[in-house]
Amino acid sequence: MRQLVLMILLFSVALAMQAADPVVGTWHLVVEKSRYDPGPAPVNQTRIYREENGELKAEVITVEKNGNSTTVYYPANYDGKVHPVSGSPDTDGILMKKVDDNTATSTLTHAGHTIGTARRQVAEDGKTMTITFKSSDVNNVAFYEKEQE
Repeated sequence: MRQLVLMILLFSVALAMQAADPVVGTWHLVVEKSRYDPGPAPVNQTRIYREENGELKAEVITVEKNGNSTTVYYPANYDGKVHPVSGSPDTDGILMKKVDDNTATSTLTHAGHTIGTARRQVAEDGKTMTITFKSSDVNNVAFYEKEQE
């Protein structure tokens, strides 16, 4: 009985730690504070990070200057394994690692090849986030503000 209580307690602590991830919530791109090299920058982008069944899931909705939009989904697991990405014509896999409580790195892949790397940093106050993406021909810095709940 004691072991069962201990297992339940440890599981609860693990869930609480995951719930404390500062990225959980809805984030809106601030184009004026972002840099897209080369451009153009999207007109709008919303990133939604939510917990589902004990896992972190990401949804990224982007509207381009030409009016086209995409919605990309991926599990935001920090286990260092490649996970599938859906909704993107350019990326089909993502490998994420947690650097610290507010920082994660990602390797984006397509057909088994690395196409770029990203670093996501949530500010200490939890109100802003910066994502730096680099590839052989792209160097973007996207700045986001968290939607107040």
